Amino acid sequence: MDFQSLANNILTHIGGENNIVSFVHCATRLRFQLKDRTKADKEALEEIDGVVTVVESGGQFQVVIGNHVPEVYKEIVRITNGREDSAPGGSRQEKGNLAGRLVDIVSSIFTPLLGVMAGAGILKGLLLICTNTGWLNAKETTYTILYAAADSLFYFLPLLLAVTAAKKFGANIFVALTIAGALIYPTIIELKNSGADTSFFGIPVVLMNYTSTVIPIILAVFVLSYLETFCMRFIHESVKNFITPLIGLVVMVPLTLIVFGPLGVYTGNGIAAAILSIFDVSPIVAGAVIAALWQILVIFGIHWGIVPVILNNIAVHGKDYIKPATAAAVFAQTGAAFGVMLKTKNKKLKALAGSAAVTGIFGITEPAVYGVTLRLKKPFVCGVISAAAGGAIIGYSHSIAIASGAPGLLTIPIFYGPGFLGFIIGISVSFVLSIVLTYIIGFDDPVDEKQMQTEISSGEQIYSPLQGDVLPLSEVSDKVFSSEALGKGIAVLPTKGVVTAPADGVVSTAFPTGHAYGITTEHQADILIHIGVDTVKLEGKHFDRKVVQGQTVKRGDILAEFDIEALKTEGFDVKTPIVVTNSDLYSGVILTDQKQVNPEDCIITLRSSK
Repeated sequence: MDFQSLANNILTHIGGENNIVSFVHCATRLRFQLKDRTKADKEALEEIDGVVTVVESGGQFQVVIGNHVPEVYKEIVRITNGREDSAPGGSRQEKGNLAGRLVDIVSSIFTPLLGVMAGAGILKGLLLICTNTGWLNAKETTYTILYAAADSLFYFLPLLLAVTAAKKFGANIFVALTIAGALIYPTIIELKNSGADTSFFGIPVVLMNYTSTVIPIILAVFVLSYLETFCMRFIHESVKNFITPLIGLVVMVPLTLIVFGPLGVYTGNGIAAAILSIFDVSPIVAGAVIAALWQILVIFGIHWGIVPVILNNIAVHGKDYIKPATAAAVFAQTGAAFGVMLKTKNKKLKALAGSAAVTGIFGITEPAVYGVTLRLKKPFVCGVISAAAGGAIIGYSHSIAIASGAPGLLTIPIFYGPGFLGFIIGISVSFVLSIVLTYIIGFDDPVDEKQMQTEISSGEQIYSPLQGDVLPLSEVSDKVFSSEALGKGIAVLPTKGVVTAPADGVVSTAFPTGHAYGITTEHQADILIHIGVDTVKLEGKHFDRKVVQGQTVKRGDILAEFDIEALKTEGFDVKTPIVVTNSDLYSGVILTDQKQVNPEDCIITLRSSK
């Protein structure tokens, strides 16, 4: 894959570098915050080779790449001269509803940490397994060194969040880091452990343990961003670069220790207690509901609101009950993709489902969900049902997660502890049940090859998309069409500016300019309709597109309308080629001998495939 070319294409179709407020990436997606959504061409992006799909959620414009997203992200950073994931002012430039903005803020803060969180979480789980099985002694220095590598991220989590939050909110990163460092400064920790009364100019200070905390530093950096903006505006230019950090530290460290710290810790403790109480009342129902809803929440980006809760539970109690249930959802959608692979007779879908399922096993479900199960609908529902079953088992077993990381085969060690056997049974049930349900219930397979062979052998018929005079392709002034380089077909000189679907199928291409359309028929014939010659130069002028890429159409449905006389007035040839671009797969491409055609007339008959 040419990552440089892919990065350039993505930048072009999101409206250019200047249309970006901020951008980050997660395991499979580039997540853009755009200044003007209307400048982004979603349909053109989805047509780019290397882009799985485009999702708009939580105030973000998300381009799903798959496993190669780090390489593409790196190229975009290079092209934009190291700009990376922030613009001055951060989230204050964003528009949209409050819920969408909150989701965007949380995802932007936590997304850059997901990879290292997963790695540290796996190591932490492996060390727990090694000590429980006697492979390592917790008193050995080898264990101490490895545990420091595994636990340092969680211990110093406020420092890492200070960096990502500062980038998101547009605050000074080094001031934010210093504030976070003050929270976990050894003397402050000793003061807290001593139990001595603490005050700041007579104001009582309730010291808390801020290692591994999430909420306090995010609140602090958010307020810091506004304080810095105020200072930079009113302090004289000659001294503002060092007076502003001074004010930031003098104001924010005491304010965080007095207000934001206790507020954040008490809020986190309350959330953790609420989650525990739900599992205490009915762990089976809680596990089933979380697992069933998780992938739905992921689709809409709402799951980011739960990520801080999971991290806080781990920080407060050393364990979390939510994440194990989410693993059931991951394995269920993976199983559904496997079920599609086993059931489908469409070779392309079989290959896609197989590769997506393999990726899903390792915790990356976007290709499986967006590329397979959600597209086919029924497999997605089978996955949700299976996830609920597995989640109920996991909830009943009181399974826990001791660290964070995307649920998958490699991260199973982070679930080691009480209820581990139930966790393994739960994800296995989700996976296997989803395969079985998908295979039994089935789905609308894009291709039934046996039926396709029967129908094509008797002749698949392609109908005229236009009313007009029939011409051979050789009379089209564009050599690409006249030489049949793109495939066999005919041309129509239209007398009416309406283009209709030539067969039942799916719109495989719908150019934003409205001048060309591709239809993949139910029997996999690829039909290209190109209205006029060189009409792409009009950039959509005189064309009114009625369909979008991926839309299912029936023969006769209107694809587009166009102004014939306006095209002629502007000097464009309106001869319209209708080409079967995969005509080499057929033993016979029989063209009509009619001189004039209407949309109800058959113009091409395809004989048995080779």
